[in-house]
Amino acid sequence: MGPALRSHTAPQEAGQQQQGSELRSGAAGTVGSVLTPGRFPVLDGAQWRARAAAHRDRVGRFTLPHRERLRAGRSHPVLDFLFTYYSHRPSRLEQWHPGPGVALRDADAFLAIPGHVRRPDGTVALDPAALPDRHRRTAAFVRALLLATASRPPRLSCFGLHEWAMVYRTDTPRHASVPLRLGRAGTDAVLESLPVHCTHHDAYRFFTAAARPRNALAPARADQIALEQPGCLHATMDLYKWAFKLSPATPGELVADCLELAVDVRELDMRASPYDLSGLGYPPLRIETPAGRAEYARAQAAFARRAAPLRERLVALCDAVLES
Repeated sequence: MGPALRSHTAPQEAGQQQQGSELRSGAAGTVGSVLTPGRFPVLDGAQWRARAAAHRDRVGRFTLPHRERLRAGRSHPVLDFLFTYYSHRPSRLEQWHPGPGVALRDADAFLAIPGHVRRPDGTVALDPAALPDRHRRTAAFVRALLLATASRPPRLSCFGLHEWAMVYRTDTPRHASVPLRLGRAGTDAVLESLPVHCTHHDAYRFFTAAARPRNALAPARADQIALEQPGCLHATMDLYKWAFKLSPATPGELVADCLELAVDVRELDMRASPYDLSGLGYPPLRIETPAGRAEYARAQAAFARRAAPLRERLVALCDAVLES
């Protein structure tokens, strides 16, 4: 499974689009308004249950096959990343939350979820002030990181060499069950022929010891806010991580939007890698050639554009949490 999941853009209901617009503009979920009757749009039981079911179906395209692979004892070098590197359990991913600025009728079950309170009119809504303190700490970091990332131009000349640096001069590549397209010597030669400029700590930390000196930087965890830039595929995939780290404050639609982007980016990430994934239906993007590098940069730029509004929505969510 893999190519059948491409183009994960799903149409949103009008109400979902309205909520996203309100969250971006800051009109929803303002401090002190959560207990004010009439302040929020209200979803009745049938409406929010329909949204929750749609969310389960949407993310189930990824969670259900993952569970099937686990039961069968099979791994997937492209898609397992979304559940192993990103440690959000499928059961939690399948849970829908309304996010700030929406009240629910017939929703007592949400009162067991941190941050959700009963309003005077009997509806239930997220009150950011009722969230545990750790959510505000997370929101402060995520906001600073995403604003810093957005302030920089995308760097489009890394060509996905981080995956090549992870197998450079090693007998134990990370995906040992998948062959290298160019063999070990050919793979090493590609890395040695091109400049390596990875800005993302969580990619760099998997470089082999022999590859690390070849990188123009030595990005540490403490450098993340100073170095993150919007062209980085891993920074774009991380929007999914920040979305689920902010749960249960994050609207389910935003989590799913970020997940679908991460899936598409992961596909490019691995197609441009040194692995031969053609047997799984992923044709190689040959970054060892000028044409391949140009194709990679175009795709990278398109993902940066697609990520920008999601980053804005996450920053607005952080604002809603921090304003409490």
